[in-house]
Amino acid sequence: MPRQLLATAVRTPEYQEYEIPDLQPNQVRVKAEFGAFKHGTEMIEYRGMSPFKDSTFDREWGMFVEVEEASRFPQGLGNQIVGEVTEVGSDVATIKVGDRVNSHGSLKEICTFNEAGIMVLPDSMSWQASVCFDPLCFAVTAVRDGQVRLGDNVAVFGMGAIGLMIVQCAKQQGAERVIAFDPIPRRRELALKLGADEALDSSQCDAGREVRAFTDKKGADVCLEVSGNYHAMHHAIRGVAFGGNVVAVAYPKACTGGIDFGREAHFNRPNLIFARGCSDPNREHPRWSWQRLEETSWRMLCDGRFQTDDIVDPIVPFDEALEAWKQVDEAPQNSIKLGVKF
Repeated sequence: MPRQLLATAVRTPEYQEYEIPDLQPNQVRVKAEFGAFKHGTEMIEYRGMSPFKDSTFDREWGMFVEVEEASRFPQGLGNQIVGEVTEVGSDVATIKVGDRVNSHGSLKEICTFNEAGIMVLPDSMSWQASVCFDPLCFAVTAVRDGQVRLGDNVAVFGMGAIGLMIVQCAKQQGAERVIAFDPIPRRRELALKLGADEALDSSQCDAGREVRAFTDKKGADVCLEVSGNYHAMHHAIRGVAFGGNVVAVAYPKACTGGIDFGREAHFNRPNLIFARGCSDPNREHPRWSWQRLEETSWRMLCDGRFQTDDIVDPIVPFDEALEAWKQVDEAPQNSIKLGVKF
């Protein structure tokens, strides 16, 4: 039987065998070749820090409400799968056997996807580029919501996969200068390679002051916080220009300190913008939606507009994915975006 990787409880990953379901008319069967994890949101869930652990989001009320049983486990680990189509349902019209495809999904050796959720890789696209699809979608959302414009100075806090894609998006959007922050050397080095004008260790400097020094004391036009760290958010607020935009991109754990709204925020009056592309209606509804963001991001990846291969690091065999994911949790300095080879 094929195997899958999942968490059965908080910080408890394991391999389990599973039965392959019958193929429905609108579905496609895929033999997995590669996969990748989503370090931010997925890690919050894995660590049991998500608000969904004991509540649910009530869309009618627009707020979280407590529920008696809200366990998120077991939950599949991994976020995207790349593989070869081995079987198609009777109603499938756009996918054929032998296609190399990408889809959102947890790590399984044999996957079953709905046709609507699958994208076919062009021959020129690497699998690493295809698994950067998810971070690119959220990067595009953040840059659009943050209104990065021609000639802007931009600061990005957190050089994970989304942050590295934001650096590239900001430059393509016309940002004149981009400063990146991350405590991990390999991430800072990659940020410079991908277009950042400066990359600093946020744990060894006054990041807000560095943003202002970088901009001749004016402050950045847009600061994007992608690390989920509230001290980073505090420095994003400190470093943004008067009336500038601070974009909360990461899905963080509960805030128990780290932000002081009684200092620079109160005097410089920035706009605090929460970017969440996968929640419709989009800020630019009805012209933009999550579907349009996905379609646009995929086209740009297919056109080769982004450098992606170095972002997927390290790459491990599926048999080693369990231990590698533990390392992402316990030693995040050793990875950028964990990739898996089946």
